[in-house]
Amino acid sequence: MHIKKASSFITGLSKGAVRVLDVIMPPHSLITGLPLKNQDRAGDVDLWQALQFVDAPCCEACGFPFEFDQGAGSLCGRCHVRRPKTARIRSAITYDDISRKLVLDFKYGGRTDGLKFFAAQMHRAGQELIETCDFMIPIPLHKHRLRQRRFNQSSLLARALAKRTGRAYETDVLSRLKNSPNQSGLSFAGRRKNVSGAFCVEPKYRDTVKGKQILLIDDVYTTGATLEAC
Repeated sequence: MHIKKASSFITGLSKGAVRVLDVIMPPHSLITGLPLKNQDRAGDVDLWQALQFVDAPCCEACGFPFEFDQGAGSLCGRCHVRRPKTARIRSAITYDDISRKLVLDFKYGGRTDGLKFFAAQMHRAGQELIETCDFMIPIPLHKHRLRQRRFNQSSLLARALAKRTGRAYETDVLSRLKNSPNQSGLSFAGRRKNVSGAFCVEPKYRDTVKGKQILLIDDVYTTGATLEAC
């Protein structure tokens, strides 16, 4: 009897504490960045539902989504012309007007409260690749870029995904030698030139990676030039 009363009292305190925190530090939408009041939450749910999740059927090589199933091993037009050097690429969410703020706030704004959601979606989209890899490696940032941002967003994604799936991840295998300019607005040829020679495997890890199935983790996939450089 007393235990039940104590439990109810604690639950009441917890709910009260949440209400106080909502007043002092109201939750903000991951998508819009605006404070979430009760009347705003339905609209925020609509935005979440508007996200374009990438699923099968898709290109076997780059993961580009197909409108219809074209059979096992099918390639998109671009991969028919030039198949990526990476074995397979999978993406979780289409980068568009709805998802842009979600991604940029994480990448440049230091907003990490969406990590569990990101890891869940990456797990959904890349489950087969995750299950067959020996370990995961995040795309590294150059030390100057890391100092500016204070964290490597790809490393945070890899850690969250490793925690969710139980797979190993290594953060020191790859190093970034060149502080390459931002890739935005560059063509594939421009991006490839921009990251050419930008990465290396640390000498002490060369035997570690030899013959292994490695899953590279990055936050945004555009042309694949960075993945190929790695």
